[in-house]
Amino acid sequence: MKQFTIPNIYRSSLISAIKNKRKQDDKLKKDYSPTLLDFGGLHIYLARHFGFCYGVENAIEIAFKTIDENPGKRIFLLSEMIHNPQVNADLQARGVQFLQDTYGKQLIDFDTITKEDIVLIPAFGTTLNIEALLNEKGIATEKYNTTCPFVEKVWNRSEQIAKKGYSIVIHGKPKHEETRATFSHAAQNSPSIIVNDMKEAIELAKYITGEKESSAFAEEFKGRFSQGFDATKDLQRFGVVNQTTQLASDTQAISDYLKQVVKTHYQLTDATIGERFADTRDTLCYATNDNQTAVSGLLETQADLALVIGGYNSSNTSHLVELCEQKLPTYFIDSANRIADKHTVTHCNWITKQQTVTNDFLPQKDIVKVLITSGASCPDALVEEVIRKLAGFYNADDLVDELLTEFE
Repeated sequence: MKQFTIPNIYRSSLISAIKNKRKQDDKLKKDYSPTLLDFGGLHIYLARHFGFCYGVENAIEIAFKTIDENPGKRIFLLSEMIHNPQVNADLQARGVQFLQDTYGKQLIDFDTITKEDIVLIPAFGTTLNIEALLNEKGIATEKYNTTCPFVEKVWNRSEQIAKKGYSIVIHGKPKHEETRATFSHAAQNSPSIIVNDMKEAIELAKYITGEKESSAFAEEFKGRFSQGFDATKDLQRFGVVNQTTQLASDTQAISDYLKQVVKTHYQLTDATIGERFADTRDTLCYATNDNQTAVSGLLETQADLALVIGGYNSSNTSHLVELCEQKLPTYFIDSANRIADKHTVTHCNWITKQQTVTNDFLPQKDIVKVLITSGASCPDALVEEVIRKLAGFYNADDLVDELLTEFE
């Protein structure tokens, strides 16, 4: 896989050494057991896969290269490059301005942008309307487009099945940048609708079976379907694609459920299901899948708590928190600074986004066992900072560098 050039401030010698060692020992990526870091009174278990993915590193490389190659030019980002506060703050410190917030609210009017300016499209992609608006201004969107290739893969697959007469059901968070972009691309080619979760998928299925009257559809799914969408005919043939940062297992479950509904309703067999339901399993993002599967492997280890590191508005990170919370006390933090001392941590609720202070989060026992993972937009340097901070509480600072030598 391509190696990207990104600022060293995001790299970690320790984490790089661990990842390289695991890669050498497990070239086929079949071992999802965690890596043990033994600090005596503290055992840290690192997930097999975590941190920056291909799409994130690609976006960061393009962004910082653009800044270096265009001194004196105004550089804008459509919205956050990725959902990590440090990376976005670093870009702003280099003079980059955000045109919109993460929910599409305008921060700087498009009318102030000229063809002399540079506008970076973030890793999530953007809508066709915004892309057309920028192109009309003479702005070269293709040159500064950091859209993740795996997001584009979802768009391409949607277009392929649309040409075969299928409608598109998108599993995603309706307000998320990526979902808005995917919906825009899908809706250009085919009737499209967004479902947020299994609960909504179940309700959508009732329009397929006729259990619900089509007259109720417009209100129930308001703002989440393409113009002219007709529930009576546009749900007769469709495929399911996803926002790539959703739980892969959730997308698969929704797809399997809707497939079974279609199969039963139209009395189809495994051989004929393709007449009504398109196979889109190949749109699941490898990095999202790897990180989530690695957390499942991580959770097989008996531990006292889990720390999940990443931006609070990061969808993929939130789902890692969701998985960990099902098993043990979990603290969602965006930096080592959230850990005040051996007793106190300030952490975020992945659903409400409210922050809470918890005392005595590290238990008093001979050996404390902590599971650690991070989101796809979290720099490895932040993970190392958390490890070093925890090790310091157990007078094991020197062991961090010894471990680095060991893994190298």
